[in-house]
Amino acid sequence: MQHILLIETSATLRHVTEKLFTKHQYKVTACSTYIQALEKIIATDNNGKSPYQCIVLGWPDHTDHDADEIIALLSEPQYGHYNVIVLSHEADTSKLDWVSHRKQTALILWENHIECVNILTEMQTPKPEINANSGDLSDGGPPIKILFVDDSPTVRVNFRRLLNSNGYITDTASGVAEGYDKAIENTYDIAIIDYFMADGTGDSLCALLRDNPNTANITTAIITGTYHDKVIKDSLDAGASECMFKSEANELFLARIKSMSRMKHAMSSIEKERKRFECILSSVGDGVYGVNNDNLITFMNPAAKILLGYNIYDNLIGQSPSALFFIDPQEIYPTHEHTDLAHTIYGSAEELTAEEKTFKRIDDELITVECTAFPLIVDNVSEGSVIAFRDVTERKLLEDELKWQAYHDPLTKLGNRLYFEEELRSEIARLKNTDQQSALLYLDLDRFKYINDTAGHSAGDKLLIEIGNQLSGLLTKDDLLARIGGDEFAIILKNTSKNQACSTANLYRNVLENYYFNHNGKAYVVNGSIGIAPLNHKTKSHDEALSNADLACFLAKGKGRNNIHLFVKDNDAQATMDRDLGWSVRIKEALANDEFILYFQPIVSLASIDTNTINTKHNYLINFDSTSPNITIKCNEVLLRMSDSNGNLISPDAFLPTAERFNLMSDIDRWVIRKSVETLVKLKAHDQDNRLSINLSAQTLKDKHLVSFIKELANTNGIDPRLFLFEVTESSAIENLEDANRLINELRKLGCQFALDDFGKGFSSFSHLKYLPVDFIKIDGIFVQGILENPIDRAIVNSVVQIAHSVGKKTIAEYVENIEIIKVLKKMRVDFVQGHYISKPKDKPAQDKSVADKNNDASGCQYPIFQKKA
Repeated sequence: MQHILLIETSATLRHVTEKLFTKHQYKVTACSTYIQALEKIIATDNNGKSPYQCIVLGWPDHTDHDADEIIALLSEPQYGHYNVIVLSHEADTSKLDWVSHRKQTALILWENHIECVNILTEMQTPKPEINANSGDLSDGGPPIKILFVDDSPTVRVNFRRLLNSNGYITDTASGVAEGYDKAIENTYDIAIIDYFMADGTGDSLCALLRDNPNTANITTAIITGTYHDKVIKDSLDAGASECMFKSEANELFLARIKSMSRMKHAMSSIEKERKRFECILSSVGDGVYGVNNDNLITFMNPAAKILLGYNIYDNLIGQSPSALFFIDPQEIYPTHEHTDLAHTIYGSAEELTAEEKTFKRIDDELITVECTAFPLIVDNVSEGSVIAFRDVTERKLLEDELKWQAYHDPLTKLGNRLYFEEELRSEIARLKNTDQQSALLYLDLDRFKYINDTAGHSAGDKLLIEIGNQLSGLLTKDDLLARIGGDEFAIILKNTSKNQACSTANLYRNVLENYYFNHNGKAYVVNGSIGIAPLNHKTKSHDEALSNADLACFLAKGKGRNNIHLFVKDNDAQATMDRDLGWSVRIKEALANDEFILYFQPIVSLASIDTNTINTKHNYLINFDSTSPNITIKCNEVLLRMSDSNGNLISPDAFLPTAERFNLMSDIDRWVIRKSVETLVKLKAHDQDNRLSINLSAQTLKDKHLVSFIKELANTNGIDPRLFLFEVTESSAIENLEDANRLINELRKLGCQFALDDFGKGFSSFSHLKYLPVDFIKIDGIFVQGILENPIDRAIVNSVVQIAHSVGKKTIAEYVENIEIIKVLKKMRVDFVQGHYISKPKDKPAQDKSVADKNNDASGCQYPIFQKKA
């Protein structure tokens, strides 16, 4: 039984491949790691031999040092006896290069993995042995078949015997006509032709064989009894490679034949290699074509033709890509600067990587392609270029939609805070070099909370949409409107004076004052307070401008609402300081007196939720007052709250901006960590462990002493650091990439895990996964909330899940608000969920049902907890 060593890190792919070979009576040893496989390849049995006849290697998707060791090892001569099958998701240059330079090696795409058995059978089929006397055995090729043409029977017999006795397979013909007919009907490697024959000269037969595509590959030689310059010249002009003489010694004749045989074998090897590369090229899913220095197509694989709408049998060789499918970027975007693909690479040594271009299919449909081009250099001379491309039209549409989502409010379709802040930065930068003035309006609805609470959230959403439409109606072509918060809008008025800004602000206020919101037969009055912040070359930053406008809005509300207020630095600076100082004092007092409050929201395993047994009458999944459903709780996220003088909870949105401005975030984060440890200690006293998820701010990422602080806390209190899952937002991690990487790596060494929070807000989110060694991806709730109605949100969530899983990370969906969202997330194979439908934040951690049963005793545990799952 043939023994196969299977190397594949993916459990699913490994199982499928092992099952395939086992079904065909192969013995399979499967390795899940490259280091394990490396040891098995090097190891031998008691007889000093390897037990494996074939190695099936799953090519790594990412750089892996152990995989590189295997690839290098298999390239060495002592391991050249192995048959090797490479399985890969795509056929790129590095794989094709390695496979083409190693004997007994084949590359198969995963989508065609069922071909593995056929390929292996072909590789292991013994090749027929060549007789020791066969022609040109020294070159290791098959026997050479020779056609000897001469009108003398004696000459034909003598030379046939000579050639046959030296291992050549010889056939004869008596003249030009018979020789040509035999060459058409049979296959020959070499034709040796007498020059002077009754029905014509040998050079005429050479020309006939040369000009017929079916016989053009036959190497021809003239043999004559007379030396004559014209004979030799005519023969060589007709395509003969040699002129031999009947009078020369047999040894010299055979040496010439052997020389032609070696050349024939070399040409045959080159042709086989060409066909092999052509076969590989045809199996590649990307379009690939070549051009010469005149920008004319020299080859094109079937995938390229299909992507461009052509039939795979269409001959495009010799035509110009510019005439067939290239689109001049100036035709689409005439005002932009562009890189001309043709002029960049053709005839030059310049490479082009992942360049987006627009191609035109034969049906005139425009497609977006991603091109990679490499110069074709032969003997240090440019012979043109090779271009690979793939259709990324759908991906581009998704990226454009993702970019739109990242910069727009999904409810009102206006720009969001991220978009507005970028535009505000740009406007402030523009004003730095001019004497012009602009203004920032900060608008806060006065009665939104009342309407939202009394008429419901759907009414509140409808109101925000209508307000957005009302405000948009007053915009000029240069103004910019965005929704930057719950009921907060902001407007940039370009090239306007303070007086004009105040007049415009009053126009917006009047529109709201005269607007009535109708819902379910009731009319609601909606007013707004507007703060105005002048912008000019003295404006330091967008943060300063927003802060000034926010304060001006605060002061406008203080006048009795439905007012406007123009920020004047000298007059309003004290008010700014008083407000921030007031919050900063409260924050410091809360830190000193332990007046912050911790709340907990569970993150549960989606696989443990049985949607068929859930009581849909309830608007929550976990009941804190009784036994919870039989679900697995991954951990509880720790949430921070503050209490006012009346005992009402204050959202962190109210005080964290001030904490950031006064650099108090690290102190707050340390307070949360310390109190979380205290909670874990109380839980441990009841013989239970509970994992907590703690948010870290951007300021804390820079805290070089945080790791030692956590380590000391854990050691002192006997808490396992593996009970901590830390969350960092995508934006703060990317802005502090070096600090984030340092902190994540150091804490992971202790056993802590990390989650990347609010994933998807940034346009380049997917690329961030390469740089941040996190364990979990928390999908931003804005996409989860719209997953039922919005196909783009569904596509984005699905893409995040697939990409996260492909790089070995788990996913957590936030803002799960109902059972229908859970059902969709289950189909997408999301790992964990969190949201108000699971449980609203509570003042104690949630627990598994099994742990609740265990804790349901007389111990009076104040902090119910859950068991860790294996």
